Amino acid sequence: MIILSKRDVERSLQMDETIEAMKDAFASFSSGKATVPLRSKLDIDPYNGLCLFMPAFIQDDNGSIMSLKVVSIYPDNKIRSFPTITASVLLLEASTGRPLAIVEGSHLTAIRTGAAAGAATDILSRKDCHTLAIFGAGVQARTQLIAISTVRDIETVWIFDPNHDSAHSFIQEMKTKQGVPYDIRLASNPKQAIENADIICTATTSPTPVFNDEDVKPGTHINGIGSFTPDTWEIPGKTVERSLLVVDSKEAALNEAGDIVHLISEKRITEKHIHAELGDIILGEKTGRTNNKQITFFKSVGIAVQDAFAARLATKNALEYEYCQRVTWE
Repeated sequence: MIILSKRDVERSLQMDETIEAMKDAFASFSSGKATVPLRSKLDIDPYNGLCLFMPAFIQDDNGSIMSLKVVSIYPDNKIRSFPTITASVLLLEASTGRPLAIVEGSHLTAIRTGAAAGAATDILSRKDCHTLAIFGAGVQARTQLIAISTVRDIETVWIFDPNHDSAHSFIQEMKTKQGVPYDIRLASNPKQAIENADIICTATTSPTPVFNDEDVKPGTHINGIGSFTPDTWEIPGKTVERSLLVVDSKEAALNEAGDIVHLISEKRITEKHIHAELGDIILGEKTGRTNNKQITFFKSVGIAVQDAFAARLATKNALEYEYCQRVTWE
């Protein structure tokens, strides 16, 4: 039994390797090799808390594995100087049910979410993309930048966040990171951020769209990774309507993606507007982008198969390089 801290996870999950693991995860999910129930939730009303539970069982060429991620969301933790969101992933041996590892889940989630967008960008965006726009300046925005810079030759990045202090901190920190462009600019408004962008990443929990459809240029690829409930909505309806819509999980998107749920409830689109799961395209069962003028939109709410594949990769590398703490369980 091993335990991986945040630092262990950071050292064990390199972005390029994790992007390939996410491609395998999505392919496994869409081919039926993964059992992934919809996430369940538990309200902790006396403490204004919410817990999410995300189990997965995978059988693929690398063997069988089970995982369970628990995410705790406690908004009042800010006044206690604790993180608002914490997460952990339990990895289990599928054949016996024995626990194999406990992995710090918040950083793992940030890396695998960035890697998912990196995988989608590699598959759906034009090859000649050089300008990236990011909405949000939190942890997820940081891994989005690293992942997109891994799969495309990004030269200029625009960052927009209503909290300019957060945006400035993001810029100063990310300029020092290896593998990302030095030219990171603060956008004064959403239009400035996206009017020349080849790729747009939204990493917010906004209840309303964060930019205007008319500012999206032809050929843009969009990753919507921030909203994961029906009450959140990052991408304008008109943009969704005219895009090639690809999702991580059709079932999860129809239940949890506000960007899609709102439009279906308003009868602006139907379920058939979802072109494919990303795994279908990876498997060659569906096409991706068909021309350089097409707008592609990858909507991800996050599915447990990503956590299972990321935790398995982190555990493998941690054992190889001794980036972990060993404990006696029995």
